[in-house]
Amino acid sequence: MKNINPKYSKELSGNRIQPQICLIFDWGDTVMRDFIEFKGPMIQWPKVEAIPFIEENLQMLAPHYTLCLGSNAGDSNTSLMVDALKRLGLDVYFDYYFTSKDLGVEKPEPLFFQTIAREAGYEPSQCIVIGNDYLKDVSGGKNAGMKTVFLNSKMLEGSFPKADAIIHTLENLDGVIGELVKEL
Repeated sequence: MKNINPKYSKELSGNRIQPQICLIFDWGDTVMRDFIEFKGPMIQWPKVEAIPFIEENLQMLAPHYTLCLGSNAGDSNTSLMVDALKRLGLDVYFDYYFTSKDLGVEKPEPLFFQTIAREAGYEPSQCIVIGNDYLKDVSGGKNAGMKTVFLNSKMLEGSFPKADAIIHTLENLDGVIGELVKEL
């Protein structure tokens, strides 16, 4: 299988066995804060910031799951996205990185998520999408045949039927993922 972005994936190291589950994280406002006052690629912003509890969760999840980052990434391609993650040391947790610019398809298209799953070596039914945008991340992931976690940090009200789990912070993400994995 050819990886779309072989430069932006890491080989499974040593004795690590391919995990059974793939977690696909959105980037902006799920992993790193998307400051609306800054324009251009995030790597060029005067400051960058991790979303609270993301690093702790990535540390807990990375040994047990394949972690992918999938983003429409506005002004960034995959290389620029990885460079922005490096500013906070978050790049080390992800196995694969994908942007719509490199995939040629944007969220919420199911093909965006299905391509990530395929390139990472998974079926959609083995994937869980974590994102803060109900339409792009949650509906898109669900329509691709994946489980979904809606990070509703803006405390939006309403019905979110395509979310398998709804959280308001990332504080207990590892526990939520653990429960969803039992359903797969």
